[in-house]
Amino acid sequence: KLIVRTTTRDRMLKSAEYWVAGFFGLEWTNNATIEVIIEAAGFNNSLAGDLNCPNTAKADYKSLVEAWVEIYLQNGTETDFIFAATSRFNNMTDGFKWILADVYAAQKMCPLETVAYGFSRFCDLFTYGEWQSFSYSIDLSFSSGAAFHSATGRAVGLGYQQEVIARLKNHTLGYSGSQINTTLDGMKETFPLNQSLYFDFSHDKDIISILTAFGFRQFAEKLPADKYPGDHEFTVSHITPFGARLDIEIIKAHKPISPARDRYLEGNDTKYIHFVLNQRTIPLGKSFPECDVNRKDGWCELDTFLKVQEEMADKAKFDYACFGDYPSLPYGK
Repeated sequence: KLIVRTTTRDRMLKSAEYWVAGFFGLEWTNNATIEVIIEAAGFNNSLAGDLNCPNTAKADYKSLVEAWVEIYLQNGTETDFIFAATSRFNNMTDGFKWILADVYAAQKMCPLETVAYGFSRFCDLFTYGEWQSFSYSIDLSFSSGAAFHSATGRAVGLGYQQEVIARLKNHTLGYSGSQINTTLDGMKETFPLNQSLYFDFSHDKDIISILTAFGFRQFAEKLPADKYPGDHEFTVSHITPFGARLDIEIIKAHKPISPARDRYLEGNDTKYIHFVLNQRTIPLGKSFPECDVNRKDGWCELDTFLKVQEEMADKAKFDYACFGDYPSLPYGK
């Protein structure tokens, strides 16, 4: 049986159960065992890495988002957003005064109800520009709270990065240098090494921190806090939409494959690693020059990738990032 990992959070457990039922059928218990890892403050869990990283509370993403929301929902001009949404809502309403937080909450209802019910009447209340700016508010929140512009971004995802590397190197993890659960990761019964497929269920913010821990600096751009920048790499609706999926594939070729993918090169069996985020390749050479930015397939030779990953724990500084005594830093510092 495959070991499938998830957490005790209700939506994570149900996601795992429904997914394996869809993958294997209703008799999925014949093919898989779901390993449920405690998700609670103070417990080591690589699938919910922030809960044993107290300094995540120091990330000041709320004031950043609030300032941006005020710009586009309250202070917007007729040219920018027809009429500022807060004023527009109050002009259409009797007996209730809309404040900025109410309008932003109404905007949040659109995607949530759409996922839950298939549609939402809240969606039609906002303009295209306001939806573009809403999406950007989420980008600012995750960039400053879970990614490269968070002091704990790398550290929160480090445990899962270490688990992936351990699987690739075919060994268990019996040490503690992050939020991995060494009791579970130290045994092949609960951290198997011989599976052809591995399934782990986590949260959107944790997926972003995992990408950060791996060092995908193509998502490290500093986003301006006072204006919409146009197209940008760190777009949360592309990285972790509802039902986001990060696939890591290992490909074995009988000879090296040319960067242009037009021929085999001289040599022996070569393994490559391929990251796929929501069915789109993450080109590894874009973040790791050692992987060759010119590769058309975005792959990296596995040995090269493993070498690059050796420095990621030092960059994450888990103990200091999560438990160190340092002041809360403003966005971008």
